[in-house]
Amino acid sequence: MAYKPIDLRRPSLDWLLVFIPIAAISDYVIGNDLLTFLTAAAAIIPLAGLIGRATEQLAAHAGPRVGGLLNATFGNVAELIISFFLILKNEFEVVLASLTGSIIGNLLLVLGLSMLLGGLKHKEQRFSAASAGVQSTSLMLAVTGLLMPALFVLTTHSTEFVQRETVSVVVALVLMALYVCALLFTMVTHEHLFRVPTEQEVPAWPKQRAIVVLLIATGLTAWMSEILVGALEPALDKIGLSKFFVGLIVIPVIGNAAEHSSAVKFALQNRMDITLEISIGSSVQIALFVAPLLVFISAAVGHPMSFLFSPFEIAAVALSAILVSMISRDGESNWLEGAQLLGAYVIMAISFFFVEQL
Repeated sequence: MAYKPIDLRRPSLDWLLVFIPIAAISDYVIGNDLLTFLTAAAAIIPLAGLIGRATEQLAAHAGPRVGGLLNATFGNVAELIISFFLILKNEFEVVLASLTGSIIGNLLLVLGLSMLLGGLKHKEQRFSAASAGVQSTSLMLAVTGLLMPALFVLTTHSTEFVQRETVSVVVALVLMALYVCALLFTMVTHEHLFRVPTEQEVPAWPKQRAIVVLLIATGLTAWMSEILVGALEPALDKIGLSKFFVGLIVIPVIGNAAEHSSAVKFALQNRMDITLEISIGSSVQIALFVAPLLVFISAAVGHPMSFLFSPFEIAAVALSAILVSMISRDGESNWLEGAQLLGAYVIMAISFFFVEQL
């Protein structure tokens, strides 16, 4: 087996790190909420990329199985941190909207753009239909988990806090358990179905450097997230955007921009299996791991959040999952399918923009 160093030459957004001190000065000295919000958002983008690169390096040191678990666990750390500070501010609607936005953004925007650009360069691209099928099934399971608590409240008109929380906790537990089962299936019991032939990658960073970068980037992300959330409401009042739109469109882009650029890069290299792992796999992780985990985190910090998504959000996730399932079932993609996914995203985004403010 051939070995090669991990390629870190991805589209670099590290220059955006300059916005870290600008955001701090704006928040603590100038007191301009709009400037604070915009610069903190810009700063989180490269920090999320650094977290991803450091995790990849640690994964290469740990080996394929443990490395896969590391990538699965830390793949959406930035999203998790931003949501944590939103929960502390009781911005539950924004949290749920951002989770929805991450799922549909990965499925429609990222995968669509990757298929479009990759298809224009390579005409037809192939990937593992078995892997895509497992991921698609997990997505439909997630839709079930999102739908049932909302149906419970809408059909029974239950307003009792204990009942809503019981349903939310049970659904969250089931989704997290099935996420663990999916990891065991793809990484242990049926690993042979999902293993993509490739050169064994060796780390380009020493383990100590990867750990230090991961810790520093995570700490700075937490700091910038706290500043971002603190300036959220006054900044939105100035620019006239609803929290719903910002949660669905803006925050997911902030937390996942670096990962999105990597998915497109791999598609251009005709490595669609990795692109699907990034886009669909990230959506599955958000739906089956991050969202349920936030239910327990919110309870632990004394700001309990129900697992109750709006019908609008559920419909968006369900339609996105169905579209991706239909397009990926044959194990092939082309530029037209990418354009179709992008078109669906634009349709949803313009609808989100005119939804009444929460």
